[in-house]
Amino acid sequence: MNRTHTLIALLLATLPSAQLAQAAGARPVVTAYVFPQNGVMQAEAVDPHRVDRINYAFANIENGKLVAGSANDSENLSQLVALKKANPALAVLISVGGWLWSGNFSDAALTAQSRHVFIDSAMDFIKAHDLDGLDVDWEYPGQAGSTNHFRAEDKRNFTLLLKGLRERFDRESKNTHRHLYLTIAAGSDESFLDHTEMKKVQGYLDAVNLMCYDYYEPGSDPITGNHAPLFTDPDDPKKASADASVKAYEAAGVPSAKIFLGVPFYGHMWGQVADVHHGLFQTGKPIPNGYAPYSAIAGTMLDHGYTRYWDVAANVPYLYNADKQIFVSYEDPESLALKCKYVETHKLGGIMFWSYFNDAQGTLLKVIDQGLQADAGPGAGQTAATPAQ
Repeated sequence: MNRTHTLIALLLATLPSAQLAQAAGARPVVTAYVFPQNGVMQAEAVDPHRVDRINYAFANIENGKLVAGSANDSENLSQLVALKKANPALAVLISVGGWLWSGNFSDAALTAQSRHVFIDSAMDFIKAHDLDGLDVDWEYPGQAGSTNHFRAEDKRNFTLLLKGLRERFDRESKNTHRHLYLTIAAGSDESFLDHTEMKKVQGYLDAVNLMCYDYYEPGSDPITGNHAPLFTDPDDPKKASADASVKAYEAAGVPSAKIFLGVPFYGHMWGQVADVHHGLFQTGKPIPNGYAPYSAIAGTMLDHGYTRYWDVAANVPYLYNADKQIFVSYEDPESLALKCKYVETHKLGGIMFWSYFNDAQGTLLKVIDQGLQADAGPGAGQTAATPAQ
């Protein structure tokens, strides 16, 4: 390798993901959240060639410091980092917070001193486990989330925390010539934008993992709905969709190249749903085990008493069991192929999914891998009133 080639290689090694993709003409980035749920994972269950980035969930915050969330985290992270032997381009990040562990973010971000403590602990954790960066999953700045621990000051402090992390990561990268990624998981509704300064924030980030799912959830919503619609169904009372969320983030100042479209590898189930429009946008109730991994949907629901329908406007499927009066909103290969096409057409930075082990057979990940390498093609699409076989 001559001197020119060496300099180019060093430059590419320090470029943020969006710029690197543009420089190399690469496909959109595929980010997987890996969530072992306190268990010991088997690394061979993760395909290092079909994902570009792994966000390991979750680290916690204790006494203002980023700490391991499980006694098995060290072993699991070691296994994930070892996957780089098969794919040296793979990046492994630690994701901190999440729905249940975001309650201490407000304190950690409150003052210059508290931010310094958190940033030091994050850097120490990254070094100790030989990681490639940090994903901040604060749910949510300035809002209650799963706790009531939030402040109006979170809006500004969220920006300052990410600014401090970026500055610290950049100093480290000057010494190591290795780019450290800084990403966030972001809420898909306007309230997240109202409580953050995304135009400023995006400047410190490599990616905004936009959680374009859970638009409808049993228990939170009195009616059923598409929990991950690509486009807005005119009949949807919320007028929600991934497309609307992406456009809102772009309008707020986030470049399309930094937006990663989040997709679910799971579905939501409602019970006591009347057989009107096959259950879509009808009153429903939460039921036990209402969170359904895609592998369970494909293995125990499809062709097992549940009929698949297609919402043409939203470009997503749903299931209805007339005998049990159960409605299921989920993602499948057809809807996911359309989302891959959307990512390419709208020049988004990538696609993100929650979570890897919800798709045991790798069916959906294969769709992403193929859809972002070639033309995914238009979806066939059936009317909402016509069963899709």
